[in-house]
Amino acid sequence: MAIYPELKDRVIVLTGGANGIGEATVRAFHAQGARVCFCDVDASAGKALAAELGDRAHFRKVDLRREAQVRAWFAQIAKREKRVDTLINNAARDPRITLDAMTVADWDDLFATNLRSFFLTAQNAAPLMKPSGGAIVNFASITFHVSPDNMSAYVATKGGILGFTRALARELGPDRIRVNTVSPGWIMTDRQLDQFVTKAVKKKLREVQCSPDLLQPEEIANVVLFLASDASSAITGQEILADRGWAHS
Repeated sequence: MAIYPELKDRVIVLTGGANGIGEATVRAFHAQGARVCFCDVDASAGKALAAELGDRAHFRKVDLRREAQVRAWFAQIAKREKRVDTLINNAARDPRITLDAMTVADWDDLFATNLRSFFLTAQNAAPLMKPSGGAIVNFASITFHVSPDNMSAYVATKGGILGFTRALARELGPDRIRVNTVSPGWIMTDRQLDQFVTKAVKKKLREVQCSPDLLQPEEIANVVLFLASDASSAITGQEILADRGWAHS
């Protein structure tokens, strides 16, 4: 892992940090000496991770669909840390639902989780980044580019994130707040391996990626570290495809 000395003691806020890519990213920032405030709906895993990491790791159970819970979380962060240096919007759901089975409630709930929450966290974080500036990293997905079956609503949320990122980069740029998107390929998290990644899926991934190695959560965490660091100071309003070249195959 690359070392970014400037990340030491920076305040990192991350959603969906108890498992998968989120957990790997919490660990990566903590290893850099950053102060990490993360939330999740999985309280058991979140508390266990915070207890394992100890100082500089703070967990709170937050349902990102509930505006009051988001605002209360940021009020707690503001009271304890006084500022936010980096916001990472990672939390999302990826249900497989066909168009004919999709209900309005399903659609609205997915957009509340996957897109509206990004607006709420950014709105609360931005004032805590001023006047020194900061970075926002939004997670989209390779699915926006490859459009898999039975995921039309999920893909639509990811397209919305790309648009939100570009607009927010322009709006917050004068305050020296950079905003970028990471779009991971298919990552071998425990949940994906348990629920979706079969031998056939692994074979397909090795065929569609430019290089055959299956993507690991820690690799995506490394991309986020870079986008939060001063090494990426010239980069804003961009989508970084971390997919081993799948979108270009």
